[in-house]
Amino acid sequence: MPRIRGASIEEHHELVWADLAEALRDLLLEHDFDAITMGHIAARAGLARNTLYNYAGDKNALVLALTRRACRPLLERVAAIAARTADPAADRMREIVEAVLAACTDQALHLMFRPGSGLPVAEVPKGPGGPFHAIVAEVENVVREGIARGEFRDVGDVPLTVELLSGAMRAGAERISRAPATYAATVGAAQDVILASLVDHPDHP
Repeated sequence: MPRIRGASIEEHHELVWADLAEALRDLLLEHDFDAITMGHIAARAGLARNTLYNYAGDKNALVLALTRRACRPLLERVAAIAARTADPAADRMREIVEAVLAACTDQALHLMFRPGSGLPVAEVPKGPGGPFHAIVAEVENVVREGIARGEFRDVGDVPLTVELLSGAMRAGAERISRAPATYAATVGAAQDVILASLVDHPDHP
């Protein structure tokens, strides 16, 4: 039986997941995603290949699992911001934009979703099974509250609007990943674009 690290099985699994995330990050610095095998990941993480398959059946499943884990702190942060219902929706949206883009500076997300990495971004589920679904749901709630209070214009299809605005967020995340020094300017620009799309201007038709 393999030696258990940590004080419990749960702690052991957390340590293994941390090793897998570090192994994949390191390998992506050296190789394209398509060139990396499960054997490479297992060896870099110090695991037997058969043990790795207990955590994920293939590379794509491993990336998805690691992404879900990396998103947990971001989801907690976004949920806490969205829950401050006494604050104006626009203020909360600005904070959410900054929180999401700040999370993209974390190597766990930065390397996995950087442009040109070869990772299967298009294959990451966007619905209820996806790692970002709960975050999107919180943003949709803030938009709906803003509309109900008259702070945001009635955009009609809220899920579609949030999906379209997420394109601006992805563009910002990709820019930050290419040029980290642009972080502050990119956050400001993303906030301005998203709020300009939502705020109910008096002269809006």
